Amino acid sequence: MDLFFREEGSSGKDIVIIHGLYGSSDNWFSIGKKLGINFHVFLIDQRNHGHSGNTNIHTYESMEKDLFDFFEKEHIQKAVVIGHSMGGKVAMLFAAIHPEKIEKLIIVDIAPVNYLKSPGKGQYNQHLKILQSLIEFQEKNQSFKNRTEIAGFLQEKLGNETLVRFLLKSTYRDKKTRLFKCRINTQIIKQSLKEIIGGMNEETMLPLAPVSGYPILFIKGELSEYITKKYIPVIQKIYPESIIKTIPGTGHWLHAEKPALFIKTVKDFID
Repeated sequence: MDLFFREEGSSGKDIVIIHGLYGSSDNWFSIGKKLGINFHVFLIDQRNHGHSGNTNIHTYESMEKDLFDFFEKEHIQKAVVIGHSMGGKVAMLFAAIHPEKIEKLIIVDIAPVNYLKSPGKGQYNQHLKILQSLIEFQEKNQSFKNRTEIAGFLQEKLGNETLVRFLLKSTYRDKKTRLFKCRINTQIIKQSLKEIIGGMNEETMLPLAPVSGYPILFIKGELSEYITKKYIPVIQKIYPESIIKTIPGTGHWLHAEKPALFIKTVKDFID
């Protein structure tokens, strides 16, 4: 699949940024623009997200193949790969299969674990609620006159202002119908949710451990539940030479909550 992408900067090391679930290159645009001052940055839209195409298949293997094809098409020999959440799992799989393509690997607030095994399936239930809210928004699209009304609807459903602002990035007004739509293929994402939450885990990566050959940084949000104390030994077993940094006072979308500190952490590691 051909992936839509944005490009910032033209000199320095190549950086490829892979967004997470519900995200797109647009969510990383300001980060990419600032990194583009010193680096050559590619921001991709993954399948079933943003401006890239929709498909009935949404697996880590398919997304890894998309990324490899993107590297080939854009003639990227070697890059610093940054992946957030679902994009972090794609990055880990890509790096494991194609280590020769990796300058450095930066994984943002995700671990190579099966989150379906977490108590109460917290992540799975949270994402199911988000997807159901987006599906309801699409069903009610004739009712919304502007993004303020959409924000109010999602806030009532989800009760998280930061999350709502993030999700609004994937809404747009269709030029022909003048109705608001969502760029996320919500039905296919919902069908693939167990793979997204549980896939690319310890069972996938432990046979390859210890992974080495390129520097690896994990960046976690202090308040996030995606890299907790119980997951750190798994990271250290698979990536014994990895570094783990914490962005204080942030949750899962740490790059949006404290962008300046996030950029500094990334640049310090690259440099």
